[in-house]
Amino acid sequence: MNVPLLDLKAQYVAIKADIDAAIAEVMDSQHFILGSRVEECEKAIAEYCGSAHAVGVSSGSDALLACLMAEDIGHGDEVITTAYSFFATAGAIARVGATPIFVDIDRATCNLDPSQIASKVTERTRAIIPVHLYGQLADMDAVMETAARFQLVVIEDAAQAIGAEHNGRRAGTTGDYGCFSFFPSKNLGAAGDGGIIVTNDARRAERLRCLRAHGASPKYYHKLVGGNFRLDAIQAAIVCAKLPHLDGWTAARRRNAALYGELLAAAGVTPAAVTPPSVVTDRHVFNQYVIRSTARDRLKAHLQLRGIATEVYYPVPLHLQECFAYLGHQSGAFPESERGATETLALPIHPELSVEQLRYVVAAIRDFVRARLSPTSDLPVEIPAAAV
Repeated sequence: MNVPLLDLKAQYVAIKADIDAAIAEVMDSQHFILGSRVEECEKAIAEYCGSAHAVGVSSGSDALLACLMAEDIGHGDEVITTAYSFFATAGAIARVGATPIFVDIDRATCNLDPSQIASKVTERTRAIIPVHLYGQLADMDAVMETAARFQLVVIEDAAQAIGAEHNGRRAGTTGDYGCFSFFPSKNLGAAGDGGIIVTNDARRAERLRCLRAHGASPKYYHKLVGGNFRLDAIQAAIVCAKLPHLDGWTAARRRNAALYGELLAAAGVTPAAVTPPSVVTDRHVFNQYVIRSTARDRLKAHLQLRGIATEVYYPVPLHLQECFAYLGHQSGAFPESERGATETLALPIHPELSVEQLRYVVAAIRDFVRARLSPTSDLPVEIPAAAV
């Protein structure tokens, strides 16, 4: 059996008529940059997230960059963020000329450890960028308490977490800004790059709209030095067509995650051998289902031989990336981030997975664990159907 990490073709086939109609409308209009389709998308996302404003941009990476630019953060400034995330989080900080200041992660969630933030604050600190990694909110109450104490801007990197929720607040709406990605692999993906920023501050929203169009307001009259961060109308139309399906897809991801946990337990796979994700918030949306194993690379190779696709998010923590060597961090500086880089492995979690595929994945993991404990064991043994 082959189990893909993601199956966008299956998703497309299920809603093909809606997607094709949305694209056709844009093609008929021949209006491709910003315009009514983007405005419709912005309104829908703002409503879905529970924010006052949304500003469509060209990618999740550019969303982070635009927020930093909107706050005039640059040379001489410092921005605190996690040492373990996709590169864009720290890359945006460096691109505006500021210095990324890393904190380590919580082992259970892989989100930044907010208890470490205050010790990193200096007179040059301007902002905090927490990341809601894998689809689960970081501890925003603790982040906001520290931000208020030191008067820091909070930019939520919610690229993997649209619809994630805790204590009645959705991802992106607690801080000053929330940044989302519509990269195709995200829970709500476009047919290429795209992103959006949510905020409850009208002044900040207007500044972002200006910055995304080269700082011009009106056209050809440049108040700021911005960039070309505009969201394409076709991508906005596709996002709008997919949005009504998002909660259903999220429910399927959450069901799959729960079933993984039940099947792993029924198969006798203990957390000591393979650790499932720790859910500590009200609504984890599982952009990724990330397990941990001290034999991660061997497990990954074993699953690949069984036709099961997996991915490592992420093999090198940010402080050890070559481009950040100038920061002077050495191995051991952020031990939990480094441990995560050697232990984490994402299993297929997409909504289109069948129960049979999930059982097959778990059976393969069980076989691997048993073989490590008893290399002469004659496997396999069926997982009880009652676990489904």
